[in-house]
Amino acid sequence: MKKRVAILISGGGSNMVSLVDSMGEDHPAMPVLVLANGAEAGGLEKARARGVETAVVDHRPHKGDRASFEEALHARICEAQPDILCLAGFMRVLTEGFVRRWDGRMINIHPSLLPKYTGLNTHARALAAGDTEAGCSVHEVTAELDAGPLLGQARVPVEPGDTPATLAARVLAQEHILYPQVLRRFAAGDKTPVFLP
Repeated sequence: MKKRVAILISGGGSNMVSLVDSMGEDHPAMPVLVLANGAEAGGLEKARARGVETAVVDHRPHKGDRASFEEALHARICEAQPDILCLAGFMRVLTEGFVRRWDGRMINIHPSLLPKYTGLNTHARALAAGDTEAGCSVHEVTAELDAGPLLGQARVPVEPGDTPATLAARVLAQEHILYPQVLRRFAAGDKTPVFLP
């Protein structure tokens, strides 16, 4: 029985596309929902074009009330009955209460070599620190931001003259390779970390 996967996005959904496109006939998982926290998210149309059900739970009407937003989010996700949640550029920090409901079933991709540079502006921070390499990480989601068990990493050399934008573009290309590999293993019950050169 294939695992059912819901993917949460906030923007263009390029990582969502890489995940959906990887879930072919031989994959242990299948996409059942792409959900965004705003109707303007470009990834929604890409998901619809791939025949995946979409939904929007806009966070803005819940301003200042994260609990009510997360209740609405949880309720809509549950309608799709997913086994796994993939955060793919979902730009909302989730509370411990929400995370606990999906403990061991929610994964995230983050654009740094965790535990370095949790949170935002990862590429600028790597360049400011003089790092010689950057990259991306996939991890299980826990209540502590970007601190869950590591499921995979891919490394990218920092090149002379790199800007946050040029570094981000090279890291993103690796995200599109790493995340599908990790999801395939995770859906099959294998949490052994994947390390790409």
